[in-house]
Amino acid sequence: MSASQELQWKGYAIHDTAKWNEFKVIDFKPKPAGDYDIDIKVEFCGVCGSDVHTITGGWGAPNLPLIVGHEIVGTVVRVGPKVEGFKVGDRAGVGAQICSCLKCSRCDNDDEQYCEQPVHTYNSFYPECGTLSQGGYATAVRAHERFVFPIPDALKLEDAASMLCAGLTMYSPLVRHGAGPGKRVGIIGLGGLGHFGVMFAKALGSEVVVFSHSARKQDDAFKLGATKFVITSEPGYDESLKGSLDLIISTTDSAAAVQWETLIPLLKVHGRFIMVGIPDEDLAAFNATVFFGNGGLFGGSHIGSKKEAIEMLKLAAEKQIKPWIEVLPMKEASRAVTNVKEGKIKYRHVLKVDI
Repeated sequence: MSASQELQWKGYAIHDTAKWNEFKVIDFKPKPAGDYDIDIKVEFCGVCGSDVHTITGGWGAPNLPLIVGHEIVGTVVRVGPKVEGFKVGDRAGVGAQICSCLKCSRCDNDDEQYCEQPVHTYNSFYPECGTLSQGGYATAVRAHERFVFPIPDALKLEDAASMLCAGLTMYSPLVRHGAGPGKRVGIIGLGGLGHFGVMFAKALGSEVVVFSHSARKQDDAFKLGATKFVITSEPGYDESLKGSLDLIISTTDSAAAVQWETLIPLLKVHGRFIMVGIPDEDLAAFNATVFFGNGGLFGGSHIGSKKEAIEMLKLAAEKQIKPWIEVLPMKEASRAVTNVKEGKIKYRHVLKVDI
């Protein structure tokens, strides 16, 4: 019997979106093991804002009972017969996606996160068997090799955990939109996503400007590597920055914080405004002329590819990037998601498996 068969597949699940922070331990079965599947015994799982949006029903009614968590790290305990990149005992991680069609042009060109047939790490049904995917607030996870990432020895597992969603969500748009030496990058919001944005933008060689609604996190921004801190609630905050930024990445999940009329003019000609935060509410309407003054471009970004994940983890190891995390036992998942919803964490919770 393999180590993965000996595992008891258990997890902390939500049963009711009205009781979104009440977790109960359940037994569950993963989907049938495939030739390219890898089983990971979970040791740590980061707590993501996506978890909160899902269990509260903010992004729509989830499939219940549901185990969330998609910043998963641990040890490989089983590999399928056609897996080539991993062996039992390897340190490995999984982010927000565990499979795709694997054959479309997007999958063939390192854009598998944009596949039109994704299987998300939780709250997603496998098309071939109908099994509901369950996340990393659990003892184990099963994922296709394409969506499993090797964790460098130089990184602690608990530090690597939140990089696999929050970190990758920031790293991908930074590198795809030209962050590097000589570039000036704006980060809107200094939270779980934003603090990674500051660290990775700096590590890539960019100057970093942080936008926040108050001065409360100013000292943190500079400690993380920002060169300028802007308080958006102050009248005229934008005047000295017009036409000065190559790239702005918005991490906020508040639709009201996306102030088109003042933020877009801060871009250089053909500069880019990229959304990675996903508010529950619709964004405010705007007049299209706001983009004409500088030819500004607006877009979004979704997690990142395996290629980018490997590059990001290598950069983190080389530059000794350490996220600001607080580790809690997994039985305190309720406290963790409540803190995330209420903005009481600097800047990521990571849960240590205790079942």
